[in-house]
Amino acid sequence: MKRIATDTATRFVILLGLISLFSDMTYEAARSINGAFLNILGTSGTTVGIVAGIGELIGYGLRFVSGYIADKTKKYWTILITGYLLNLLSVPLLALAGYWQIAVVLMIAERFGKAVRTPARDAFLSFGTQKIGRGWGYGLHEAMDQIGATAGPLLVSAVLFWNSQNYRIAYAVLLLPAVIAVSILLYCKHLYPRPESLEIKTRSLASKGFNRRYWIYIFAVAFIAAGYADFTLIAYHFKTKALTSDSTIPLLYAAAMATDAIAALIFGKLYDKTGIKTLLLAVILSSFFAPMVFLGGINWAVAGMVLWGIGMGAQESILKAEIAGMIPPERRGTAFGTFNTIFGVSWFAGSALMGFLYDISITWLVLFSVASQMTAVIVLIYLLKEKRQPVTSE
Repeated sequence: MKRIATDTATRFVILLGLISLFSDMTYEAARSINGAFLNILGTSGTTVGIVAGIGELIGYGLRFVSGYIADKTKKYWTILITGYLLNLLSVPLLALAGYWQIAVVLMIAERFGKAVRTPARDAFLSFGTQKIGRGWGYGLHEAMDQIGATAGPLLVSAVLFWNSQNYRIAYAVLLLPAVIAVSILLYCKHLYPRPESLEIKTRSLASKGFNRRYWIYIFAVAFIAAGYADFTLIAYHFKTKALTSDSTIPLLYAAAMATDAIAALIFGKLYDKTGIKTLLLAVILSSFFAPMVFLGGINWAVAGMVLWGIGMGAQESILKAEIAGMIPPERRGTAFGTFNTIFGVSWFAGSALMGFLYDISITWLVLFSVASQMTAVIVLIYLLKEKRQPVTSE
């Protein structure tokens, strides 16, 4: 019986992974060329940084509202489907954008859709990963997610190469993976109408709000987000400094996403054994990406993108696994939403500042990034000394 329950949970996580695979193939492909596309449409580094920041602010900031609504209404599937439709269909419409202002609106709309659907998706994952291990479950999902994130940039790179750098055709072909993702989503809803039933609930002690450990953790997360350069700015840097060709830029992003996938599996397994120490290791490793990417030549930039991918893998797997282990099931939508809101505000502030610093001094950009990551390391070390509270459910 236990084996059947575990297999059912595993299948659910894999289906969610397939949805994310084709979703990421769609919007991560777009993100790999958005910076260069905005450059062609005539924007500045400051504008690119602000656009990236606003996109992440919306993409993460509105998740508090979405998560709260999901917890209160329990209409997880309705929220999830609505968000995916907006998230995915905004991407191929970029093929029609003739001005940078229109492109910016569509890029932000894509992030808005992600904001709507992500807390419900994360709550679903938390239900399915209890039986198979939080770290491994989130790591498996992230690995599948990043297969799509790797394939997407490879696809648009090939399209750009064979179509004389025609960005409109590159965006248009992304309609196919978007349709596949939505189809799998609807199939998953048919098989698992109540995913919350996958998790065994235990009796809880009455409490309001989130515990102290949660807020200390969120404090560390804020510094991780603030110091992490968005790839849109990195792509802008590659284009501005002519470090490589247009068609190679998405290949570098693909390499980072492949690293992300491998790192998510490895660090996910390690997390189930060592806990937050694994996150600490990932943050220390990824903190070196900024000087390598922004101050070095192409060889250093490639190595830096590998470290950037390691950090992204940790952000998308371990960060969420830790939240799932802190908060009872009935409050996870709100917990993930709060977590993502603070992450988004911090990412926005950091991206805007780094875009501004890029136009003034790349060295100052690098110093800010490293200092922010090291501050997060200090907070995580402090958190290691905190005694972890058992997670209970109402």
